[in-house]
Amino acid sequence: MILQALDGYYKRLADDPEKNISVQGFGTQKFYFGLLINKNGELLENSVIDLRETPKKKPLPILLNVPQEMEERSGSKVAPHFLWDNTGYVLGVDDKGKPEKALKKFDAFKDFHHQLCDDTEDEGLQAVLRFLDSWNPENASELRYWDEMRGMQIAFMLAMEGRPQYIHDRPEAKRIWLEYLKKNSAEIRGNCLVSGKKDSPIARLHPAIKGVRGAQTKGAAIVSFNLKSFTSYNKEQSYNAPVSTEVTFNYTTALNYLLRSDSRQKVQIGDATTVFWTERESFVEGFMGAVFDPSDNDNKQLRTYLEAVRKGKMPDDIEEPDMKFFILGLSPNASRLSVRFWHVTTTEDISMKIGQHFSDLVINREYDNNPEFPGMWQLLRETAVLRKLDNVSPVLAGAFMRAILTGESYPRSLLSTVITRIRSDQTVNYLRAAMIKAYLVRYSRKIKPLEMEVKMGLDKESPNIAYRLGRLFAVLEKAQKDAIPGAKATIKDRYYSSASATPRAVFPQLLRLAQHHIQKAEYGYSSDKRIEEIMQEIQSFPGHLSIEDQGLFALGYYHQRPELFKKSEKKEEK
Repeated sequence: MILQALDGYYKRLADDPEKNISVQGFGTQKFYFGLLINKNGELLENSVIDLRETPKKKPLPILLNVPQEMEERSGSKVAPHFLWDNTGYVLGVDDKGKPEKALKKFDAFKDFHHQLCDDTEDEGLQAVLRFLDSWNPENASELRYWDEMRGMQIAFMLAMEGRPQYIHDRPEAKRIWLEYLKKNSAEIRGNCLVSGKKDSPIARLHPAIKGVRGAQTKGAAIVSFNLKSFTSYNKEQSYNAPVSTEVTFNYTTALNYLLRSDSRQKVQIGDATTVFWTERESFVEGFMGAVFDPSDNDNKQLRTYLEAVRKGKMPDDIEEPDMKFFILGLSPNASRLSVRFWHVTTTEDISMKIGQHFSDLVINREYDNNPEFPGMWQLLRETAVLRKLDNVSPVLAGAFMRAILTGESYPRSLLSTVITRIRSDQTVNYLRAAMIKAYLVRYSRKIKPLEMEVKMGLDKESPNIAYRLGRLFAVLEKAQKDAIPGAKATIKDRYYSSASATPRAVFPQLLRLAQHHIQKAEYGYSSDKRIEEIMQEIQSFPGHLSIEDQGLFALGYYHQRPELFKKSEKKEEK
């Protein structure tokens, strides 16, 4: 199903000339430098062309459509690419520290090009052969930019009248390459599991997928078998899961396109690199990544969309609500990729699920600059030790994402992890409170109704004991601050964890301590009045609170604190 959807996406891209997607036999590669030669195969002055672009301070490589990589190259096997490669193959010198191996690669590169181009009279291809025949690897260090280009991929360029021309773009070069591929196409034929076509050439190896964070830089495989133990019915390698060479090219090209560095259809969620696409052209696929990872808070179209779906309304821009919407999450696994999650839905359904997610999250913000529509990484960072994204649990991230996409309950580990982080650093902030509120709202809706409705702001009428204890703890903390401004260690630092888990063991002591604070503070009577109001519904302190009640405790504390602050402001104004 995944490969079939990607195959369909490739065909959609191929029909759009503006996408400039690679065609069969070609692929996109990163290049930093080009090698400029004349018709005689001679290097010209300033023969190394710096192809890098500098949209910001750091120079970045450009992407070129070149003849596809040789599948045979794996491990230490020598297999040159056509009309491009790294300096080890093109110039006989690289940065691997093995000069003999580099010379062997150069000889293989030269022989391969003679094999393909000896019979052609194309001046560009003949220039490449003349260059390879006359090049001395010992001269490589004299090249301009040599320290930077060593080991990098090099493309050949021909000095023509006017602009230099890429030799791999010449029609004769493309014809020769496609003819070579046809002669060396798969010998094994069979039924393609993806397209259903019979008697199709079956791919022995699948091209590498690049762009998944944490995977090998040379790429990793999503379909791969390389051990004898995987042999089944005498079928080895990818013949185990027969996919035609055409579909193999299509799905890998489409996936690499989605995973490109500047893709707007890609977002990082935990250790999963996630891509989105729709069945047909749709504005939703263009900014769904921004929905989960908003970096442009001033995007009016995105904000309008989110505000509409949060209210349960379908945006007018969605013309085909039944259009399929695909979501694929990939994570690295040595030289292969793991499918972290795969979800197929419609543009209408995914919009409603996202709207439900943000509706469940909504809670009064601490500060005006708190994000109204927090992204996944902003939320998940609050569950991680030291708020480092590297410390986010991949299992939690995947389960959280799945709950958003399906509308099911959030994982219980989300609540327990947030509670643990609050206990660890005694901080109940906006994002943590929002996640607790969202979890409890869905818990009440999907699993077990709560005794109270979880509201955005302070609910003074709620009789829930856990919620009231959270409010009481905030009042006791305020009483202490009024009596001892600037105290090095507050009751929150010392007692929050035990107060939220085992109230009976802590609150009697805190209430006795509060009487001293009330007597000492200038406005102690205000704290006394609040304590009395909250305690009216508390007949006894429970011995233990469940994890859900600990969430309500945190919400009561979060809701009560700003109310205390507002009242203090009014007093100051008087």
